[in-house]
Amino acid sequence: MTSVYLDIGSNIDRHKNIQSCVDQLQNDFPGVVFSKAYESPAFGFDGDPFINLSANIETNLDYYELKNYLRKLENKHARKRDDKKFISRTLDVDVLLFGNLILQPEIDLPRAEILKFPFVLFPLAEIAADIIHPQEKKTIREIIKQSNLDKSTLTEVKNFPQI
Repeated sequence: MTSVYLDIGSNIDRHKNIQSCVDQLQNDFPGVVFSKAYESPAFGFDGDPFINLSANIETNLDYYELKNYLRKLENKHARKRDDKKFISRTLDVDVLLFGNLILQPEIDLPRAEILKFPFVLFPLAEIAADIIHPQEKKTIREIIKQSNLDKSTLTEVKNFPQI
């Protein structure tokens, strides 16, 4: 079994799509753990605010099998694919950490966004504070202490998702 950390986000029908994703992950990965959910402004484009949260699953799937599973999950939620990185999304589920696997630079793993965006780093820290980032060789807690990212850009979404 491999411990995997995911980022889940949406800014289109946010509550419905994230709750549906949470329900599916709970069904397919018993024991999944979720962070709190946070709202943050859209980054890199003008759009509705996003809700993001992190999840930790244990899986026997390899990285590519899991990516395929997540792509199907996004598609099930009418995810539109575009060449633009920053666009509105019904559902976006990214692998942040896959055990100690490093696939840089061919594949963004561990996900560079961990170090770049508060909406990724802070929810991850709630469920993975003592996990060591395989490239940085620091715990997520240490990364936060050394980071200039501003948690005040996040607003907790109370009582969501329903777990």
